[in-house]
Amino acid sequence: MSGYELLARDLAACGRDGFTGEVRVSGSPGGTVHLRGGLVVAVESPGAPGPEALLLRSGRIGGEEWARLVRESGGARWPAAGLVAHGHTGAAQLRVVCAMALRDAAFAVVAGGVDGCERGPATGPAPAAVAVGEPPTRLLKDAARRLGALLALPYPVRPERERPVPAPRSFPADGLTALRRELLTHADGRRTARDLAFLTGRGVYAVTVEVARMLGEGLLECPGAPAPIPVRLPPDGPGLRPRTPVPPPPATPPEPVALPRRRPGASGIKEFFRLRNPAGN
Repeated sequence: MSGYELLARDLAACGRDGFTGEVRVSGSPGGTVHLRGGLVVAVESPGAPGPEALLLRSGRIGGEEWARLVRESGGARWPAAGLVAHGHTGAAQLRVVCAMALRDAAFAVVAGGVDGCERGPATGPAPAAVAVGEPPTRLLKDAARRLGALLALPYPVRPERERPVPAPRSFPADGLTALRRELLTHADGRRTARDLAFLTGRGVYAVTVEVARMLGEGLLECPGAPAPIPVRLPPDGPGLRPRTPVPPPPATPPEPVALPRRRPGASGIKEFFRLRNPAGN
């Protein structure tokens, strides 16, 4: 049984049992899945920035302000009430950040290698938990769909594998998105997409997809890297097979090619028959 199948089986069992606690996933990068009543309320992984990193690295709140809020909350890992009360973010925006971080961490776990799973009691409150949990099978299916869309791109990459550098030729900065400008600034041949996600305060899935697209468009390159090899998706676990195949991201249509125009008599066939039958019979 593959690591992905093992993870899918164990989380599906947690859903059926209405389990409350933690599932610790060993592997690279691995992570911890927090469940309440059989639903996933938070996922932590060293392979993806958590809600705290998304807020701090994006500049929405400074480090000193964060430390002060943690002290005011009595040392809570996720001072949600203080963030809203002091106007650093709205309650709705905070819920969106938590949901994004949950799905991003689940993607990071699925995109990496899974060696094993261990179910156990909760060691503390789930950090940055969402109010309404996700069914485990639906969460894994969404992570597998994201991975499939990523690997269907012309230059498939993994969050922890490629270490790109900017291409030698220059590009006009005003024609690039903010994310692309940041990636061109920080890509130095030592950082992976995961590293760039932590550095820029963005989701690892969004950054990995953008790195793949920029490699395909010639904005980034991986010196000395072999040609991309198609990567097989993990097999579907119990209850994870979608009803219809998930389409890959839309590709840029190729430039139209002008077909040659046909000129009357260009083939010479009429001249051939005239010579064979000069009298026109």
